[in-house]
Amino acid sequence: MTKKELKPTIVFEEFAKINQIPRPSKHEEKIIAYLKGVGEELGLPTVVDETGNVIIRKAATPGMEDKPCVILQSHMDMVCESLKGKEIDFENDPIETYIEGEWLCADRTTLGADDGIGCAMELALLRSNDIEHGPIECVFTRDEETGLTGAIGMKAGFMTGDYLINLDSEDEGQFFISCAGGVNTTATFRYSREDAPEGFFFMEAQVKGLQGGHSGDDINKKRANGLKLLARFLYQEQQKMPLRLAEIHCGKAHNAIPREGTAVFAVPASEKEQVRIDWNVFLADVAEEYHVTEGRQELLLASAEPQKVIDDTVAQRIILALQAVDNGVFSMCQDEELSWLVETSSNLASIHTEETKAVVVTSQRSCVMSQRENIAATVKACFLLAGAEVEQGDGYPAWQPRANSHLVDVTAQTYRELFNKEPKVIGIHAGLECGLFAERYPNLDMVSMGPTLRGVHTPEERLHIPSVQLVWDHLLEILKRI
Repeated sequence: MTKKELKPTIVFEEFAKINQIPRPSKHEEKIIAYLKGVGEELGLPTVVDETGNVIIRKAATPGMEDKPCVILQSHMDMVCESLKGKEIDFENDPIETYIEGEWLCADRTTLGADDGIGCAMELALLRSNDIEHGPIECVFTRDEETGLTGAIGMKAGFMTGDYLINLDSEDEGQFFISCAGGVNTTATFRYSREDAPEGFFFMEAQVKGLQGGHSGDDINKKRANGLKLLARFLYQEQQKMPLRLAEIHCGKAHNAIPREGTAVFAVPASEKEQVRIDWNVFLADVAEEYHVTEGRQELLLASAEPQKVIDDTVAQRIILALQAVDNGVFSMCQDEELSWLVETSSNLASIHTEETKAVVVTSQRSCVMSQRENIAATVKACFLLAGAEVEQGDGYPAWQPRANSHLVDVTAQTYRELFNKEPKVIGIHAGLECGLFAERYPNLDMVSMGPTLRGVHTPEERLHIPSVQLVWDHLLEILKRI
């Protein structure tokens, strides 16, 4: 298969255009200008709100004027991750793609199909003249990945439709009617630096090659957290011998499981061989623990150049906190029919040490709002006990299922008729903007759908090509029938 053979042609053409436009979270100016230009080029009413969200309205095709207005919604930003050695400036360079079997992939970076493929479907609808539909509103929100600031900043009345189809899901044939709420917890440790004690030997521990993944959708898949691995080894050695921490860097996005990182530390020269022995044992333990989910991990230990170290008291507290703080699944849903769904979780997302401070970012999620507050308080308490300054945002709400949803009924019925198989109508542990829309538009009937993606929020991100055609055909049928 070549890129010219990708179907549906119009959708993949739009996706290719989008991937030429840099659009990191919080830096969406170029894609906003592009979307505004498309609306104006097509002569369609186009509005950019004060937050940066874009809405393009298109009238019904002849004979469909009496249909209700349907909102199609995607987010324009993307998570920007790359493998070490890949030279790319995400604020200026395009995404390079290639085809491998039935998958569209990126060259050692995130692909941006989350949620560029949703945006591409909306643009394809706007450009098409042969698709039957009632009035539609194509909405493109900004900064979904790092703060949901587009959805948070959207004012009531920006959208006017009766139904909303969110195109930000990652499994064809699965339709989401609820999602978890979430909040971020950031801890800052402040310290001074000093020379390492005389006779100390510097070493660097490195973790790379982990799967990583989405901290909502993949949190229950027993994937190794690179930051937790580094913290675990540092804590283990700190309990055995004097250890001075110089720096630790791991993770990028708050909603991604960290894949790689490094820690530089010093120990008495007399202990360096013991550290190497311990590291080899640690390697074997990690390989055994994650032999199913992590097949390509690399854990490396090497000597390092001497440098200033962090104040010993604070460094010990950092390591203790990283070892102690909750990470992974906290609880599963209690309802029998949803017992497979994660209810509450926390992700230790990143740490970066600077000259006088270390910043740790975590995210907590739950479909039960009281439990979201509980797990966030648990994480906050851990960092407070360790002497950190702690900040928590307002977060975003859970999206609760809507009783007697006409949109869900139409979505499920058209799927059965088109493909002769039963869809999955379920909730998701990841956060969706639908929860925020429900607050401002309480009567809005919503569903979330999308083609199959894998490796989201990592350089392994890939899009299943055949699933795009299935979702496209289904979407067009929904627009006819709603």
